[in-house]
Formats: sequence, C-alpha cells, structure tokens
Amino acid sequence: MFFYASKIFWLVAAPSTLLTLLTLAGLALTLHWPRLGLTLATVGAVGLLLIGLGPFGRMMLVPLEGRFPSYVEDGRPVDGIIVLGGSELPGISAARGQPSFQEAAERILAMGELARRYPQARVVFSGGSGLMKRPPMEEANVVRMVLPQIGLAPDRVTFEDASRNTAENARFSKTLVNPAPGEKWLLVTSAYHMPRAVGCFRAAGFPVAAYPVDFRTTGNPGYFRLFGSVAEGMSFFELALREWVGLAVYYFTGRIDSPLPGPEAR
Repeated sequence: MFFYASKIFWLVAAPSTLLTLLTLAGLALTLHWPRLGLTLATVGAVGLLLIGLGPFGRMMLVPLEGRFPSYVEDGRPVDGIIVLGGSELPGISAARGQPSFQEAAERILAMGELARRYPQARVVFSGGSGLMKRPPMEEANVVRMVLPQIGLAPDRVTFEDASRNTAENARFSKTLVNPAPGEKWLLVTSAYHMPRAVGCFRAAGFPVAAYPVDFRTTGNPGYFRLFGSVAEGMSFFELALREWVGLAVYYFTGRIDSPLPGPEAR
C-alpha cells in the first residue's frame, strides 16, 4: 500500500505538474472570475520560473551529496559490493534490444570497476522495478545485458530482483547475502540518495560503507548562478525535493532511525 500511495502522490505533487495545472486552471478561471484566475495563473507561472531558473534545486542537492564523503580505502578487505538499481531504462532496453541507462549509469560503471579492484568480493545488484505497472523487463535483466560490456562474467554477480524501493533493497539484500559480523560491504548508489540508502541498511541490521557516485553538483550551491533552462532547474529541484520527502516519510514510518543519516562516529 505504501509503495502505490507514494507513486500516486508524486504524480500530482511534482512541482512541474502542480504549478502547470495551477497556471492552466487560473487562465481558465479568468473567463468568469478574472481576479482569482489571474492570481492563480501568476502564482503558477512565477513559481515555474523561480524554481526552474533559480538555484533552489542545486541548494537542496548539495547537503544530500555532501553527507557522505567519497570512499577512501581504510586497509580492511572488502567482502562484498552492493549496487542499487535505479539507473536502468527497462522499457527502452526491451524495445531496442540493448541495455539503456539514464543519468545514474555511474552506478553500473562503479560495479564493474569495484569488481575488478576486489576480485574476491561478492557482487550483488539489488533492483526489481520501482514502477506501478510491471515493465517489460526488470532492472536486473537490463544489468545482465550490460555485464559483457563492463567486463564481468554473469556468474560473478548475484541478483536481487524483487525489491521495489530502498527499504526493500536493504531487507532483501540482507536476506540474500546473510552477511557475517565484521564483514565489510560497500554500498554503491547516487550521492544524493546515499543518506536514505545507508539509513535503510542500518535499520535492516546490515552495516555498509558508503561508496557514493553520480554526483550532480560540484558541492557549491551557487546561490547567484541561474540554470540554463527552466527544464534543467526544475529537474534538479524535483530530484532534491523527492529525496527530502523520501527521507521524511521513511523517518516517520520507522524505515530509518535518523532524519538525515550520516557517517557513524568512530
């Protein structure tokens, strides 16, 4: 129920959709209620411009991406590597007959690089489908297609292909690999998503070391630097907003034990 509710909520609550509908509704209302209609249309249009061109999306992403630093070797052997899905495009992959990915393809590149760096480590890909409608191909199957391209043998990777969200990634991965106490597992996912992902794995009783990839910012919020287009700025804003909302919902529903999980004190 939670999975479907979250998807339906975002269909309506996404700022680009909400503000566009508000603008259109305001224009329609000007036929009978000019003052009200003009007010709503102005609020919607100005909101689109402010969010799309302003630095707000970048400002919201920077603290998420900076929560976990880039991975640094600590001398301990790596026992396993878990790569979270989310970069795959199953529909396009199925239609075109070749693996297709979106911006977060660095997760898959990191999987290949880490597998070669740590030849004795177990490699796990965790991802089923985050869509309400079952896609023509699971995320795991897209990754199976790309393994030869990144130099990995199919039997090197174990697939967890039932999870639909980050909380399930953590629970199902723990059940699959049954990590022994003291083992070191690297968790690979996008930097902005790492706080929620690490929080879920901790809540599942599966300690992991963060290996963030897919950075979208330089670390500078750029308070006075505008985006080049409304579409670009809106994309940043919605990505950040969705993650902040996800953190809040996961915290209040007990899926993570901190509003913004960070590195554990040593």
